[in-house]
Amino acid sequence: MDDVNGVELTIVIVFFVLVTAMGFAAARWRRGQSLMHLDEWGLAGRRFGTFTTWFLLGGDLYTAYTFIAVPAAVFAGGAMGFWALPYAAIAYPIVFLVGPRLWSVSHVHGYVTTADFVRGRFGSRSLGLAVAVTGIMAMMPYIALQLVGIQAVLTVIGVKGTGLAKDLPLFIAFAVLAAYTYTSGLRAPALIAFVKDALIYLVIIVAVLYIPTKLGGWGHIFDSAQTSLAKPNPATGKPSGSLITNDMTHWAYGTLAMGSALALFIYPHTVTGTLAAGRRNVIKRNAALLPAYSLLLGFLALLGYMALAKPDVAAAVRAAKNPQLAVPTLFDHVFPSWFAGVAFAAIAVGALVPAAIMSIAASNLFTRNVYKEFLRPGASPAEETRVARIVSLLVKVGALVFVLAFDKTLSINLQLLGGIWIVQTFPSLTLGLYTRWFHRWALLAGWAAAMVYGTVVAYQQHSPAQKHFAQSTADVPFLHHTAYIALTAFVINMIVVLLLTTIFKAIGLPVGGDETDPADYTADADDPGVKELPELVTD
Repeated sequence: MDDVNGVELTIVIVFFVLVTAMGFAAARWRRGQSLMHLDEWGLAGRRFGTFTTWFLLGGDLYTAYTFIAVPAAVFAGGAMGFWALPYAAIAYPIVFLVGPRLWSVSHVHGYVTTADFVRGRFGSRSLGLAVAVTGIMAMMPYIALQLVGIQAVLTVIGVKGTGLAKDLPLFIAFAVLAAYTYTSGLRAPALIAFVKDALIYLVIIVAVLYIPTKLGGWGHIFDSAQTSLAKPNPATGKPSGSLITNDMTHWAYGTLAMGSALALFIYPHTVTGTLAAGRRNVIKRNAALLPAYSLLLGFLALLGYMALAKPDVAAAVRAAKNPQLAVPTLFDHVFPSWFAGVAFAAIAVGALVPAAIMSIAASNLFTRNVYKEFLRPGASPAEETRVARIVSLLVKVGALVFVLAFDKTLSINLQLLGGIWIVQTFPSLTLGLYTRWFHRWALLAGWAAAMVYGTVVAYQQHSPAQKHFAQSTADVPFLHHTAYIALTAFVINMIVVLLLTTIFKAIGLPVGGDETDPADYTADADDPGVKELPELVTD
């Protein structure tokens, strides 16, 4: 590690120590009488206002995926990487349909997870279990993506090597993350999100204003990127991409955007951030305010073109055979060391915040919908919280398995793999917020068929670098188009649900009980029947 940039590494360590201290201190921030309750540890007392929720959801949604994976996709394939922009634009109107209703019914009944709601709505423990298992599965590759972001930063700084020497800093970072998540719960990432978002906005504003002046302006950036993308890829013999999509990629582009939009606000970590809000209107305000991050996403994607336009950066990334290094290498070559260190700290902290929220969301699912539902029905709130804390540690270990087992040269596939699974909960969760017409067994059968299809087809995708799970698009049966596997599986899901619901109702199979009432879906914090929150600590 003789080539480590000491200035960059020092600045990253300083920020890491700062957010670690904030993470542990968050245990006393606006806490209730005890953290030994999932409402307190896993949802921070359900008290966050508009300002805090905006930062928390921003920390949820704009992660190392934003800083590393999206520009890497643009660097590797050009315009196809920009599908992330329309998906964000589509997703925010969807949150108006999902967020407020889910918040209300969850506050009335004390639901902590999406699986809590599905079980109560359709009277099916099995369907609730299916939703819980799917959520936990989807979180693993998503957390792994955050690890990939930190790993890319450490690689460019010069922390290299083989075996344990290469991965030890990563393990240390996530051990500390696990410690303050265990101690402080959701309050830790919520507090750190203020620092994370401030750093990201600072870095991207400087980047889009400063870097083009060093590269000859935007015209030169786009011309150079087009020239670079037009060169044949050594592995395929075809151009890597272009600045615009073509007839061969339109379906893939559109279905990636639509499928990801369906998934965004039903991921367990986004639901956790939503349920932590103190009032129903907080969700509506954030749906209107969060698109400010989409502008940030567009600028970040352009960093992929900037990396292509700087020959030494493009050469270094291609020599490493790792597009994930595009943005860190660009910052390392263009910025002075001190500001590159700040930028790398933004990426690292941008990985730690969502990883913490995701692990909490996954542990909430296991505790409420596996442990308490099937193993210990009489578990006390304190016992639930103890189990959730332990599981939050195990989830991070599971994410490390993804990092070590999968090729990381195009890490965006980790996020898209999670999307393939989580979209299959859309019928029971999102549609279930509006109707109970679907039969519970039909929903379970549709989920199973789609999960099998999506996982098998994703497993079959290969590339020169990765034997399985190499991409998240595949040919659609009978249509001769390439599309996001999640959306194809979702269509299969809905066909099975609609067909079997009609059959099951016709033959009179029991539909199960519904513990919710229509008024539950519009309730606010002050309405009668809404669960009261524990008192805040006043000392």
